Order: sequence, then C-alpha cells, then structure tokens
Amino acid sequence: MILTTAYEVPGKDYEIIALVNGNTVQSKNAFKDIGAGLKSIVGGELGSYKKMISEARETVTERMVQMAEDLGADAIIGIRYGSSSIMEGASELFAYGTAIKFK
Repeated sequence: MILTTAYEVPGKDYEIIALVNGNTVQSKNAFKDIGAGLKSIVGGELGSYKKMISEARETVTERMVQMAEDLGADAIIGIRYGSSSIMEGASELFAYGTAIKFK
C-alpha cells in the first residue's frame, strides 16, 4: 500500500475509489498528568505524551489502511492528520485520504 500526502502518484494512471479514514480517542492518565505537570515546570519534552501520540498515529493509520484494503485500493493519496478535543481529558486523533486503484 502506497501512502502519500501528495494528491497524485506521478506516472501512474488510477481511479478514485473512496474517501477512507481512521480514528481513535485517547484519554489522559492521571499519573502521566502529574509527571507532565512537574516536567512542564522545568521544561523539556513530555515523553509519555509523545509516546501516546505516536501510538495513536500508528493506530489511525492502520485503521485507514485497513479500510482502503477492504475496498481493494492500491494506495492512499492526500493523507492528512488532525485532532480534536472530545471532552475534558480526551482527544480524538484522525487520519483521512483518498483511496485509489491503479489501472
């Protein structure tokens, strides 16, 4: 499966199949919040949150790819990621793109 943020695959003829997406909702951990709060006082990278976001990004990408594979796609173009706040202490991370099939 080819994944790209570009809106086309140079040198390839293809047909558009559908919009595909993946999402997950992550909540904060009280113990991580305490550590992050202390870390924010002295500055520096919040490793536990960085790891959580990286894992969430992998999850949404895998879900988007699975949706594209289920549709018989060869690639996903125009991939974008985003996030939104669902409620206090919980956020959604999502990915979306256009599933295509090579001719």
